[in-house]
Amino acid sequence: MDKFLHDRPSKPRTKDEIEKVINRLKRIEGQVRGIQKMVEDDRYCVDILVQISAIQSALKNVGFAVTERHMNHCVIDAIKQGEGKETIEELMSVLKQFSK
Repeated sequence: MDKFLHDRPSKPRTKDEIEKVINRLKRIEGQVRGIQKMVEDDRYCVDILVQISAIQSALKNVGFAVTERHMNHCVIDAIKQGEGKETIEELMSVLKQFSK
């Protein structure tokens, strides 16, 4: 799907919601830098792979949190406005990409 139905959430995120996601992403960013350092230091491959796995898990958790918020606000609002089918199709398309 090249074009999304909306370019903004139906209910703007609170400052707290934004802060939580940003903080999680900053931690992940730090983990990525840590892996770069591990590679530069020629650390043991298995140690690097464990850290990569941790980052993948952390990113998935951020994705699940964003998905949950989307479902609880954007999808529910779209259903109320009669746009539920399109919004669910859009979400399913993104979830298929997310689960690869």
